Amino acid sequence: MPAAVEARELTKMYGDLVAVDRLSLDVNEGEVFAFLGPNGSGKTTTIRMLCGIISPTSGHGRVLGFDVATQSEAIKARIGYMSQRFALYEDLTVRENLEFYAGVYQVSGARRTTRVLDLIAMAGLTGRERQLAGQLSGGWKQRLALGCAIVHEPPLLFLDEPTAGVDPVSRRSFWTLIYGLARSGVTIFLTTHYIDEAEHVDRVALMLNGRVVALAPPRRLREEGLSGTLLEVEAEPAVDALELLPSVPGVREVTLYGTLLHVLVDDVAAVDLASMLRARGIAVHDVRPIKPTLEDVFVSRIRAGQASA
Repeated sequence: MPAAVEARELTKMYGDLVAVDRLSLDVNEGEVFAFLGPNGSGKTTTIRMLCGIISPTSGHGRVLGFDVATQSEAIKARIGYMSQRFALYEDLTVRENLEFYAGVYQVSGARRTTRVLDLIAMAGLTGRERQLAGQLSGGWKQRLALGCAIVHEPPLLFLDEPTAGVDPVSRRSFWTLIYGLARSGVTIFLTTHYIDEAEHVDRVALMLNGRVVALAPPRRLREEGLSGTLLEVEAEPAVDALELLPSVPGVREVTLYGTLLHVLVDDVAAVDLASMLRARGIAVHDVRPIKPTLEDVFVSRIRAGQASA
């Protein structure tokens, strides 16, 4: 399958700060691909380089066959890009925003009229055509921004944390639109820090300190992303167990999940772990091995990266 996006040793520096560090990856045509990482990990900088908005310091990248350093205008004309901040004109109506972006992308005549009407319907904005964009809620602005980004029917769509700050219902509605685009053959490249969103893409890259520390389908990351055994511990008081467990030999990581603890261990038997806690006056109700979630893998990789920094 041909690659819609290719990056080889792509690097961006701001003075002595390395924002993106020798990043290499391919994104296949028709794929839903996600960057998952904390703030400051280099996700947005990478997107902006690939979109031709900023130039790389070194390395190479191609998007839809065009070089990111020398053919940025050709890339911009052929992709859709939705940034973290809604690039809408708040003093224009819903329809006027779509008409404006259709003009920017040189969508004209009957095609423009049809396309604008189709996008209004797709985004569920029928009846709101004359409403000012500035009066829309976050979820509706999000849908309108997506419509503006795809008014020219691009084969590749970049979404930079598109659901940040919107409510769960709006996030779900937005993802319904994204999956619809993917089914029609559009390649989706997005950044997110929502674990549940990354669970449902074709492949996910975990980013930390400007580097890709893992890249695989979510299922493979869950199955192979951790070495050792992950235990779920139900104990009271959970906070006391959280403080004690990191000092136990063989315990590598401890994370609190509500009232439960996820404990990554080397060669400590579950019964020994329970005995150690009980000896310290902590009531242990259950200790059982569990399969790691993508969140477990993500947290583990982030901690490992921070420890080695």
